[in-house]
Parts: sequence; C-alpha cells; structure tokens
Amino acid sequence: MPTISFEAAGVTVPVPGGTRVVLEPTTLELTEQRVGVIGANGSGKSTLARLVNGLVEATTGRVLVDGVDVARHGAAVRRRVGFAFTDPAAQLVMPTCVEDVELSLRRSEKDPKRRNELARGVLERNGLGEHADSSVHTLSGGQKQLLALAGVLAVDPAVLVADEPTTLLDLANTRRVGDLLFGLDQQLVLVTHDLDLVRRCDRVVVVEDGRVRFDGAPDAAVADYLASVAS
Repeated sequence: MPTISFEAAGVTVPVPGGTRVVLEPTTLELTEQRVGVIGANGSGKSTLARLVNGLVEATTGRVLVDGVDVARHGAAVRRRVGFAFTDPAAQLVMPTCVEDVELSLRRSEKDPKRRNELARGVLERNGLGEHADSSVHTLSGGQKQLLALAGVLAVDPAVLVADEPTTLLDLANTRRVGDLLFGLDQQLVLVTHDLDLVRRCDRVVVVEDGRVRFDGAPDAAVADYLASVAS
C-alpha cells in the first residue's frame, strides 16, 4: 500500500483582520488500505483529505505520498492520487458516458479507437456498460456517481480519495457505490458521514474543530464520534 504522510501539515485561510485556522498542524502516517475520516460539517475533515492531492495546499508542514512532496511535485502526485467529489456533476463534463471516460484516458492512450475500447471496458467493469452511449444527463444519481468514479479509476491511481461520495444518494445506490469502493485494490481515503460505511474501513480518523480527536479502530472511532456529538 502507498504511504500518505502528514508532517505537521496545517491550513489557515485569510479573513478580514487576520487568518482563520481550518486545520491545526497535523501529523499522521496512513498505510492501511481503507482509511475513513469522519467529523461534523466544518470540522476540517475534507480539508485533510484534499491535502493528499494538492486541492488544498498546506500552510505549515508538508504532505508526502510515498515520499513525494505534494506541494513541490503536485502533477506527479495527482497521477497517483485520484479524487472523487461529493457531487458527480463537478466531474462529468462530456455529453455521453463513454466520452467522459475517454477524456480521462486522453493522456495515457493517444489512439482514438483504442481509447474508446478502453473506456467501454471501464464502464463495463463498473456496471455502466449498457449506458456507454447514453447522455450523462439521463443517468440516475447513483449512476452519475458510478460514472464519476469510473472516470477517476480509468487511469488506475494508486490512491482514491472520496469526499462524501454517498451523501446525495439513496440507500440502494449508497450500497452500490460502497461495494464498489470497498472492492477496489487501491488505497482508499474515505470522507463520510455514513457510519455504517466507515465501519468497513481498517482505520478511522475523527476530526473535530480542525484537530484529530481520535485515530484508531473503526468501532472505537465511531463510538468516540457519537460521544462527542452527544456531549
């Protein structure tokens, strides 16, 4: 598995009259295949996840993926780290499903015919083969999320960061997307409010007020989070 290292990585943002701390300097080393991140809205959990591929830059410290500094070598890291957003609309930009996956493959496969074949294979593996030529706009919410994930996975990243990928989905589609995520060979960093889903992880980090409140086994982490919410 890849190693994701946060070395006193913190994030502040400018505000009128000074700065606001979004994430306190954090030191973590993530080596497990499936790492969950939970916390209340605004706790800093998405900021922590976005540091992994440079969507957010650390103000203090640094973040490394297999020893490669995200800030200094962002392009190289992003070739290894895929990112899936909460709303798939942020990622789906082409008219049809196959074209959207082809867009992900444009750098790795220059031949249009071969690229189309590869894209159709990716869709088939992700349960969307029969929708290859369908308009993206005709898909259900769950299918759109599956398509967004397919586009990310098409380039075979070593790490997938998924930021609340089931928040907008119903129960059936939450299960479909969850089963896809937990069936991957890639290292998964999963930000979620779904406590049933996070219990399937190998390790869970609880973030509260910009700090890591708890870091450990899933059941213990969920219990800690629920206790913090109740207090």
